Amino acid sequence: MKVTICIGSACHLKGSREIIKEMQELVAANGVKDKVDLNGAFCSGNCVKEGVCVTVDGTLHSLKPEDCGEFFNKEILGRL
Repeated sequence: MKVTICIGSACHLKGSREIIKEMQELVAANGVKDKVDLNGAFCSGNCVKEGVCVTVDGTLHSLKPEDCGEFFNKEILGRL
């Protein structure tokens, strides 16, 4: 599964660094390093979204740092 987190300037200001850190911790804690490929990418062109742009296998999501755990459980663990 490929997870890409936008690190462009707008998403950086919305908390992409916190999301990256938490995603790395969640992937490690759940033992899915071999199944989840975390990536960063510059602007995904959806800066008008409220949160950080995150794609999971090509599907775009808008994520706030405080929702990272719930998102991980639903969109990542729920698909594995």
